[in-house]
Amino acid sequence: MGHPSPQNRAAAALAEVLIRSTPSNQPNGYGPTIAQCPANPPTIRSATGLSSQESAWLQKRRPNTLASMMDLLNRANITGFDATSYINNNRNNITALPNIGIAASGGGYRAMLNGAGGIAAFDSRSPNSTVPGQLGGLLQSATYLAGLSGGSWLVGSIYGNNFTTIENLQSGAGNSGTWDLTNSIIEGPNHGFQLLTSAEYYHNLFDQVEAKSGEGFNTTLTDFWGRALSYQLINATDGGPAYTWSSIATQDFFTNAQVPMPIIIADGRAPGEIDIADNTTIFEFNPFEFGTWDPTVYAFAPMEYVGTNFSNGNVVDQSRCVTGYDNIGYVYGTSSTLFNQIVLQFNTTVSLPSFLENGIQDALNHFGQSNNDIASWVNPFVGIHPATNLGAQSPELTLVDGGEDGENIPLHPLIQPYRAVDAIFAIDSSNDVNGWYVLISPESITTLY
Repeated sequence: MGHPSPQNRAAAALAEVLIRSTPSNQPNGYGPTIAQCPANPPTIRSATGLSSQESAWLQKRRPNTLASMMDLLNRANITGFDATSYINNNRNNITALPNIGIAASGGGYRAMLNGAGGIAAFDSRSPNSTVPGQLGGLLQSATYLAGLSGGSWLVGSIYGNNFTTIENLQSGAGNSGTWDLTNSIIEGPNHGFQLLTSAEYYHNLFDQVEAKSGEGFNTTLTDFWGRALSYQLINATDGGPAYTWSSIATQDFFTNAQVPMPIIIADGRAPGEIDIADNTTIFEFNPFEFGTWDPTVYAFAPMEYVGTNFSNGNVVDQSRCVTGYDNIGYVYGTSSTLFNQIVLQFNTTVSLPSFLENGIQDALNHFGQSNNDIASWVNPFVGIHPATNLGAQSPELTLVDGGEDGENIPLHPLIQPYRAVDAIFAIDSSNDVNGWYVLISPESITTLY
């Protein structure tokens, strides 16, 4: 059989986005669910290797990259290199074949859109991406796809919409694209599922966040920020308040290992800390786990049960296991807690009623002055490594924008030795002047850590 036509590929991509992600936290929406723990309660594990879930997933993912990798390398037409023979001769020794990661930098909407251009070029589903000289298939050849801040919006939107294409995020069904940025995040959406007045939009935001605080969980401006972003990034009613990050691990496109593993990162902020140090603890969110490889904490919690109270690695109260806390918008909102974008848009917005403008400005001033411009997570690492973990005695884990430590490309999760990544394609959208697509060898940067 030949390759599908661009028209057929576009039709298939459209069908994918119409399915969308699983709203796993129904009927509670944004409010977490509290229930009896399972017979085998979740626990915190030490970061002494990959999780059993990731290891098992890799056994399926690595072989699934071979056909795309062979096609890509043959199109590269490297002198003296027979890609077909090389891959066929090493099918039974997957560690001898390239293990690829892709990293999308921070930089707000600029990073999301510039990164999208890179991902579209890497995606074999994009029209004309697999002709000679093009990089289509690199996405299908990759094992990991990491995002930070604006790059996390890109990654979160792709996976939050059933691993759809960039083309479909832009145009969508009936040209009602998910990424319709005509209205600012202050004004609220006016298309497709999100046809709302500004007043309805704000009522929805506050009702959703109140559903979380009403269950006794801390909320900050990041909750509103993540919810507002979701209206622009998730193709579902009210921005998919019941969609969780861990539910990605239950969807067929991921369980069948047809796509790379998505990873989003954020920086730790110790209690009372104002400036983020260069060596701050870097936390990652993947579909299976939340935690860090850094020696300060060196532990991971099961993503599905983040929000549960743990102490010394075990659940505190067996009758209170929390699910649904890991809202997908809260995850990428956490990775992008620099609110410059919202303030700039606020200052140029003229269509809001004056009482809403004044209320938003008062809220921004209040949250900034009281240090609530952070994401407040239930701390699953209470009692873990108290000698180095500055938050070991705090029930709250405070996280901030993943680029606040000066590392604006999410290389950290991709250079971990246990993941054995051989090459990283980094999309750097850190400034308005130049965007760069860079191939990096992990060996060349591990000395920086």
